[in-house]
Amino acid sequence: MENGRIAVPSMDKGGLDGQRAGHFGHCDVFTLVDVKDGKIDQVTTISNREHVQGGCMVPVNLLAEHNVNALVVGGIGMRPLMGFRQVGINVYHDATRPEIRPVVEDLIAGKLPVISDDQVCGGGGAQ
Repeated sequence: MENGRIAVPSMDKGGLDGQRAGHFGHCDVFTLVDVKDGKIDQVTTISNREHVQGGCMVPVNLLAEHNVNALVVGGIGMRPLMGFRQVGINVYHDATRPEIRPVVEDLIAGKLPVISDDQVCGGGGAQ
């Protein structure tokens, strides 16, 4: 990724040195990483908005409002995945590392795959 904004579902206060949240829709915050010329330019966080079961478009709309281009998840349900696709946010998969920084660096380097339909979760549980 040369330029754009990456979102990572995060626990607690988030940030580049924070930990990823297991369930993207119920994370505490989203860490937003602006990438410019293939390098990390700026890091901010935004609070997640509350939503109930079935309200999966809440985080989709929140990230779209903040001009996110890419989202990195360990898991995601089909409904929000389709929502992200509709708003033009590419969803990438990494289920191996809980740290935010190395996952962001891997995405910038082009090492993370776009999540496929057969990798989606059933929803509602830990993802």
